Amino acid sequence: MAQKVLLITPPFTQLNTPYPATCYIKGFLDSQNIDTYQCDLSIELFNTIFTKKNIARIFNVAKSLEEISFLQIWNQREEYINKVDTVIRFLKKHETTAAYQILHPSFLPKAHRFEKMEEDLSWAFGNLGILDKAKHIATLFIEELGDFIKANVDEFFSFTKYAEKLSESASSFDQIDEYLSYETTLIENELLILMGQKMELYNPTLVCFTIPFPGNLFAALRCSQFLKTNFPEVKIVFGGGYCNTELRSLNDIRIFKYVDFITLDNGEAPLLKLIKFLDCEIEEKALERTFLLKNNQVYFQNKTPNTVFKHRDLPAPSYKDLHHNSYLSFLDVMNPMHRLWSDGRWNKLTISLGCYWSQCTFCDVSLPYINDYEITTADKIIDKIISIIKETGTTGFHFVDEAAPPKILRALANKLIERKVYITWWTNIRFEKTFSAELCELLAKSGCIAITGGLEVASDRLLAKMKKGVDIEQVARVTNNFANANVMVHAYLMYGFPTETDLETVNSLEVVRQLFANGCIHSAFWHQFSTTVHSPIGKNPDDFGISILGPKFEGFAENDLHHEDLEGTFHSDYNEGLNLALNNYLNGLGLENEIQDWFDFEIEQITIPSDLIENAIAQAE
Repeated sequence: MAQKVLLITPPFTQLNTPYPATCYIKGFLDSQNIDTYQCDLSIELFNTIFTKKNIARIFNVAKSLEEISFLQIWNQREEYINKVDTVIRFLKKHETTAAYQILHPSFLPKAHRFEKMEEDLSWAFGNLGILDKAKHIATLFIEELGDFIKANVDEFFSFTKYAEKLSESASSFDQIDEYLSYETTLIENELLILMGQKMELYNPTLVCFTIPFPGNLFAALRCSQFLKTNFPEVKIVFGGGYCNTELRSLNDIRIFKYVDFITLDNGEAPLLKLIKFLDCEIEEKALERTFLLKNNQVYFQNKTPNTVFKHRDLPAPSYKDLHHNSYLSFLDVMNPMHRLWSDGRWNKLTISLGCYWSQCTFCDVSLPYINDYEITTADKIIDKIISIIKETGTTGFHFVDEAAPPKILRALANKLIERKVYITWWTNIRFEKTFSAELCELLAKSGCIAITGGLEVASDRLLAKMKKGVDIEQVARVTNNFANANVMVHAYLMYGFPTETDLETVNSLEVVRQLFANGCIHSAFWHQFSTTVHSPIGKNPDDFGISILGPKFEGFAENDLHHEDLEGTFHSDYNEGLNLALNNYLNGLGLENEIQDWFDFEIEQITIPSDLIENAIAQAE
């Protein structure tokens, strides 16, 4: 019997645009003439929850609690119930007439998230139009309901993840298995109703869940649990980013109560082989990169050499079956790059697979998603772009590369202009010297509006230690080239890299201040360094001055590692000050302040020249 395949994105991922994994696989399986469908249960569950009917049910469930959290919301519950449909409709359609209504001071109920709204609007929005202001207010309204749900109805609820804490660093399957034995919540019940509807609609024989992040695992397992009970003849397979990074050493058989197969890395070949196996066209020993249960043990079936489908030969992703008008645009924080992530529809496409640099010591360079680098031609990329636009009606593209190669970006920009294909696009790059002023102008002309890149630690010593392949002055010149071309620049920042000193931390903040002050970057985000088992640092901690503290692997997930820095500073002390400074810089504030002003303890004296970035830019000119 020929297989009928259903591809599912489980809750929760981005709510403004489809996560692309199922689209890639559907495009491929369609090209193999396999009957394939897809659905995004993430956005469908969100839209099911945030309706007048279900918000009323949520308040009704909370009524039985001895103590209700967020009493301001509870006391205005009728207003939240009656206005939620209007707000959701506005976040989907952005009608100007509805914006006027939402902005009226007496229209929406207000609780804890509105307490500083007037002040926030004055400095964050300035003279922006009513649509943005209304979108922000509508977002706060929905977020307040989300806070109420999490505190009173379902502790696992969050807008872009579900039960994430259960799956993060879950070296043992114990806790996940335990929670799967508990009674389902109201939110989970709605999810399972949707799952049942999809089974009736598509009648699949093989259901495939993509698990991109820890916050998707538990919802996928709930759905699988439901399928095993109600559709025992259906086979279930898991794949995606979480499996590819966290489950490579899997040996706990208990997950196979819920799933039949788990595949690793690019899904095209493993899924095609699995479908042929289920159709009795090949034997089990021909499966590739696939975990299964065999003789009551976890077995990794991987026939080598693996079947390879080259990136240049793969068809365009297919967005068919997805409900494009069901996605919402939120405006929760004023970080301009965060807004690109959460506001507006973006088609997601890969220019090149893997990373052409693949040397950074903090990165998972040992894994195929980083290490296996493949390119394609500009014409083939544009053919895919045209195909996707026809399906979605959307001309915004996020190229989701680990690091888009400058040579291919140049070729793509020239071809977009030559073939008169007009799109808006953004991507992630390395701040390397190839991005000259001329190239940045060309990329902007072709539709590039933003780039992101890893500055990481603004210390040349540490940049060398992490094998970043750039230095501070080079970053200054490249970001300045993009900024002069009116391309927004976002920098990923890291603190707490092994052996990083107090002085290097505050010097890094001074470099970031100068980059903002000189208009080189417009957005940034700090995160504290953490190591993974797949990175050079995780594999060789002694070489980087850290000691691995755990967790002990207990048969399930293995990725994030806890460590102690034996040589550097106590990094978490700097968390609050670094973020306070950055939040001000993002809004053009505090750029003349002393670095000491952001910390409530005495810091080292800055040793970075006050004109470091200015001089680096001047040298280029």
